[in-house]
Amino acid sequence: MPQLRFRGDPSAERVRGDPLPSRPGVHRVPGDLRASEGDVTTVMTTSVKSATTDTAPHASGWHRLRVTEVERLSGEAVAIRLDVPDRLAGVFAHRAGQHVAVRHLPDGDGGTELRRSYSVCLPPAERSGLRLVVKRLGPGGFAEYATTRLAAGDSLELAPPTGGFALADHPGAHHVLVAGGSGITPLLSMAAAALRDDPRCRVSLVYANRTAASVLLADELADLKDAYVDRFFVLHVLSQETREAELLSGRIDKGRLTKLLALLGAEPDDDGFFYLCGPRGLVDSVREALTCWGADPARVRFELFSTGDGPAETIDGDVQGRPGRITARLAGRTTVAAMGPDDRVVLDAVLRARPETPYSCRDGLCGTCRAKVVSGSVRMDRQYALGEAELAGGYTLACRARPESDEVGLDFDA
Repeated sequence: MPQLRFRGDPSAERVRGDPLPSRPGVHRVPGDLRASEGDVTTVMTTSVKSATTDTAPHASGWHRLRVTEVERLSGEAVAIRLDVPDRLAGVFAHRAGQHVAVRHLPDGDGGTELRRSYSVCLPPAERSGLRLVVKRLGPGGFAEYATTRLAAGDSLELAPPTGGFALADHPGAHHVLVAGGSGITPLLSMAAAALRDDPRCRVSLVYANRTAASVLLADELADLKDAYVDRFFVLHVLSQETREAELLSGRIDKGRLTKLLALLGAEPDDDGFFYLCGPRGLVDSVREALTCWGADPARVRFELFSTGDGPAETIDGDVQGRPGRITARLAGRTTVAAMGPDDRVVLDAVLRARPETPYSCRDGLCGTCRAKVVSGSVRMDRQYALGEAELAGGYTLACRARPESDEVGLDFDA
């Protein structure tokens, strides 16, 4: 049975009321994790907008990349490394917390396209490249293919990084992260970026899993703890195994979260920012608990990971969308598509005219189909990917948007 005491987990000392330990002795620092602390690194800060210049490949659309390594993390999870050629370096520049959509058409699968979104998750010691962590939650889909058949030398098609799940620009902040399962993937990158780029900040992580065996990237989290022993704190909470400290065994409810936050020295003040990622049930529960605790909702950022255990959400109201004409700009080219009688959302119409249009979840979760409404109007039901600033700026998700005017113009390149 895996050990329940995680390297870098201060839980036992904290529950007894002792201060967070400064572990004695020499701490192994992998690679050059701290070599440029405070410096701004290229991979985390290069603007994606720079990829839309005339001299670079267009930032929209799909790009075929070669798989260089498939590392087995557990029986259900792998880490996939992909080669990004120099000509696409600007296109795949990303910020910590962003994700990419992946699509693949396996040979012999009867033409069934596999598609999913995954967070870019580099090891903390690395500053460039592209790595995705894929965990299989059930049969079928891209995750089953990736964890059972994908191998070095294969190729995948990826859309450029997207997503607004990002660190607050607040020097000296206390960044409090709450992850569930594979929700650790964007948060690990965000923790490493915060610690590296802001020597005054603190980062605390509450990581919820069912069992010790299901914890992803435990060694990389411990390496990060070794490198920033006084500024990075981790609490592992297991719902189906017993930890030495009772507080760390069970589901994260309001009472448990309040006590965990106290152990981490978190306060609902001007320096505290909260980042949540994982299944919808966990994220919704933690958001509600933080509100009751006194956290400003404006300081709580979250990203939902679809669990893959249920059907896509239905669109509220009528099943059919309004007839009309959709003008879509994608990869520098403009196409006109008509809403058909069975089309529910604008993505349905656009895909007939432009099959390469980026999308992934169809649930309003990932933001891959994000576009700016440049003419006409659309109505969008529930969505979880766009922030208030993006909505105010005229952005929508094609997988959730229905026309409210006879003509609608969308710019997927904006």
